[in-house]
Amino acid sequence: MVVRVLFVCLGNICRSPIAQGAFDALVAAADLVKHIETDSAGTGSWHVGNPPDPRARETAARRGVDIGTQRARQVSAEDFMTFDYILAMDSDNLRTLRQAAPRDPRGQVTLFLDFASSPERDVPDPYYGGPEGFDDVFDLVQDAAQGLLRHIRSRHLNDA
Repeated sequence: MVVRVLFVCLGNICRSPIAQGAFDALVAAADLVKHIETDSAGTGSWHVGNPPDPRARETAARRGVDIGTQRARQVSAEDFMTFDYILAMDSDNLRTLRQAAPRDPRGQVTLFLDFASSPERDVPDPYYGGPEGFDDVFDLVQDAAQGLLRHIRSRHLNDA
């Protein structure tokens, strides 16, 4: 079985690439790469084809995560039928995703931080702030990534 996870923010250059990178690192460390596939996307199209924001790449690299090969893309209608989990970084993007989703999407469309131990629900957008905002984002998504991996292992990968 392969579980497919899509991380979604507004432009797909800050939060969702960091979330995908943090989660991918945990998946690799758990030797589950054959069982879990990931991608990230934005609800907007402004940055399609661009790499993650330099501050996002730098923050991830300091944490041992390389997100430099990722390229921004926009969420597509097919994503709702391909992914088991479509995880929004905040409630605004969740609302946009739910409005765009078909009546019966394949997977769960929810907030990424629903899997975190933190009481936070929204990953703040660090785009207009300084580098410390990217560190805060990494901490939040790292926590949620650990919770998501535990959830996927217990729900989908009992034998892996």
